[in-house]
Amino acid sequence: MSLIYDEYGRPFVILKEQQAKARVKGLEATKANIIAAKSISQIVRTSLGPKGMDKILVSPDGDVTITNDGATIMDRMEVNHQVAKLLVELSASQDDEIGDGTTGVVVLAGSLLEQAEKLLGRGIHPVRIAEGFEKAAEVAIKTLGEIADTVPFSSDNLDPLITTAMTTLSSKIINVDKRKMAEIAVNAVVGVADLERKDVNFDMIRMEGKPGGSLEDTELVNGIIIDKDISHPQMKKTIKDAKMCILTCPFEPPKPKTKHKLDISSREAYEKLYQQEQDYFKQMVQQVKDSGANLVICQWGFDDEANHLLLQNGLSAVRWVGGVEIEHIAIATGGRIVPRFSELSEDKLGKAGVVREISFGNTKERMLVIEDCANSNAVTVLVRGGNKMIVEEAKRSLHDAMCVVRNLIKDNRVVYGGGAAEIACSLAVSSYAETIVGVDQFAIRAFADALDDIPLALAENSGLDPIQELAAAKSRQMKENNPLIGLGLNGDAGEDGSRATNMKEIGVFETLVGKQEQISLATQVVKMILKIDDVITMGQYQ
Repeated sequence: MSLIYDEYGRPFVILKEQQAKARVKGLEATKANIIAAKSISQIVRTSLGPKGMDKILVSPDGDVTITNDGATIMDRMEVNHQVAKLLVELSASQDDEIGDGTTGVVVLAGSLLEQAEKLLGRGIHPVRIAEGFEKAAEVAIKTLGEIADTVPFSSDNLDPLITTAMTTLSSKIINVDKRKMAEIAVNAVVGVADLERKDVNFDMIRMEGKPGGSLEDTELVNGIIIDKDISHPQMKKTIKDAKMCILTCPFEPPKPKTKHKLDISSREAYEKLYQQEQDYFKQMVQQVKDSGANLVICQWGFDDEANHLLLQNGLSAVRWVGGVEIEHIAIATGGRIVPRFSELSEDKLGKAGVVREISFGNTKERMLVIEDCANSNAVTVLVRGGNKMIVEEAKRSLHDAMCVVRNLIKDNRVVYGGGAAEIACSLAVSSYAETIVGVDQFAIRAFADALDDIPLALAENSGLDPIQELAAAKSRQMKENNPLIGLGLNGDAGEDGSRATNMKEIGVFETLVGKQEQISLATQVVKMILKIDDVITMGQYQ
């Protein structure tokens, strides 16, 4: 700030230097935000691709999770920086919308921020960088639409869906059995899908896990599995043509309120009370029998007396069934949830072909299977694994594969994996940059470089020479004008020493909507971060 006098002796202030300082401070804040967000991206970068590494996540109470799922890693990390949290939300958005590509979207956002940092160092304004990125993203998304292939499938030919699910599972812990797991994921989704309307009801797919056995023992059951057993060891364990009453009322006499007091002063009074209780139990059991039910599903517990009476009357029962499971059983079997015994009637019973109890190994672990449900084609995937951590990771992996299959049913266009789609987009964006005059050209070229970072990371994580593999794939795409050439990470090296190969031939697909969403979401978040020049906390200017 300078104080200067005019020719009449009046002072005035020149703020030119202050404005320059403020601008420098704003750029420093933007760079600090970029560094914070990049550090998050670097953490998940090593988990990208079929040879990506896993992370061990330890919760505050010592629970251990082993995963390479980007959304899970981001969700369970403790992130304190405000801007870094935007990348956590970015990964969650990709997971909610698409279900797959949660690692790739964060890696792409980190690469864009790295390129933006270089441009800021050259003195280009953050807003111009953001505008250039937006133009480049439009070109990339348009290019994806042009190079996409349509995969025809039908209820008789599910191979394209299975191949795409296998690509998703290649980077997961269950890739050893990826063919079987992909078939389970596809059959589960197709089982609850309306192929004519291209609609999938995900609520009808349940996922249950039971440690023990191996991943190969994972199976798909056309029905519902709940982690409960028949309440009495002598009750029938298999009920054919099951008619079940679904109760949310306790199977016991009403208890007196806490402010009331009951004094029993004689044996006669006790006998009368006991008889009254017995009559109450008998009335409840009779109401169940009168409705025609042969299986009782109860949300609450019941004591041994009620259990014994049910056994004597030839009724099987399951107790302490959770609220979510109760609702799922009611939807699938066409039953009504009954809150009072007096409301029980035959038209409120749920129906299923068979209900059976299954046991595992030589342990006392048991589960209840409800098959051939009357009202819907509900399915359950029973995941097995050596321990709880493997089971949980397998469930997350199968969920990703199911999301990909669902997206493919809604829109059956695919692009090719192994970095092929990103390289094709990078070449298209570079060509577009040559037609632009002005500062935006630098940002558009930087966007093309950022797209190259995905195949670079794939090659790095596979232990290959990233520059050589990317250069070879890019060179072949340009020479052959073929957007299907990508990094064949599992293949043998060719004459030029690289593994670049045609992704269509080896069957590596990714859904078009998933890839387009990745580029769109990453660009939006990077634009938002570039436009932040200061952080104000608790109403105080920092």
